[in-house]
Amino acid sequence: MKRFILFSLFLFSITTIAQNISGQAYYQSKTTVNMDGFGGRDMDESRKKMIAERMKGMFEKTYILTFNNSESIYKEEEKLETRGNSGGGFRMMMGSFSPENQYKNIKTQVLIQEQELFGKQFLINDSIPQLEWTLEKESKQIGQYVVFKATAIKKVDANDLSMIRRRGRNNDQKKDSLTNDESKVKNDSIKDKNPITEIEVPKEVIVTAWYTPMIPVQNGPGEYSGLPGLILELNVYRTTILCSKIVLNPKEGEVIKVPTNGKEVTKKEYNKIVKEKTDEMRENFRGGGRRFGGS
Repeated sequence: MKRFILFSLFLFSITTIAQNISGQAYYQSKTTVNMDGFGGRDMDESRKKMIAERMKGMFEKTYILTFNNSESIYKEEEKLETRGNSGGGFRMMMGSFSPENQYKNIKTQVLIQEQELFGKQFLINDSIPQLEWTLEKESKQIGQYVVFKATAIKKVDANDLSMIRRRGRNNDQKKDSLTNDESKVKNDSIKDKNPITEIEVPKEVIVTAWYTPMIPVQNGPGEYSGLPGLILELNVYRTTILCSKIVLNPKEGEVIKVPTNGKEVTKKEYNKIVKEKTDEMRENFRGGGRRFGGS
């Protein structure tokens, strides 16, 4: 009888912890940049390396996920920026597609995101993307936590420039099946063009997540959720997001506030605005223009 009471108390304590869990998870986000064939055959390797380093800096960021059982806010860690002219319009473009404050409510399946697009602030109201996760048997250790693998196929929005690749490549491993003459014509045709005219977005990608049931919240970095434990590592196309630090149940936890800054739009409306802007940029670059139109 005594053992039964102790076991019941143990189960009750675990349930109570799960119900009241909160914390902060720190994530390092890195995106690899493939410069193969970028800029045409006349661009030397030193220049390609310089551009790759600049792009790498744009994609290496630290984010903080503040969470409880039902809500979370995902923010980029504040840091001092070095302002300059390096990167030009391409840096401006990529900055407009870096995720800003993202609020998720797991119970209501609401996703609200603040996003700046070429100097204008938007507040995007959406629902949390529903991925069909496949739970795998594979496991490993991340820090002190045992994590399990899960995979899913994600449809990619055509305007999601965080997943750009050079136009005409099906993936990083495949080589263009062109003859020497065809390759020369292709390279000459893209010679001296701005990078935006050479990029495209894949239609779908494989998402690999590593989650831990030791932190029983169905949450994770960015828009990702829906697994039986906090996601500590995420691999999406060329981007890897890895948790480097977790603070559970802090005495003075940060208050999770719903973002309110910006013009309120739906995801569909925002995507339409993005398409108009990117189409405008392509036309400007084709015409040799340097200015971004804006309304």
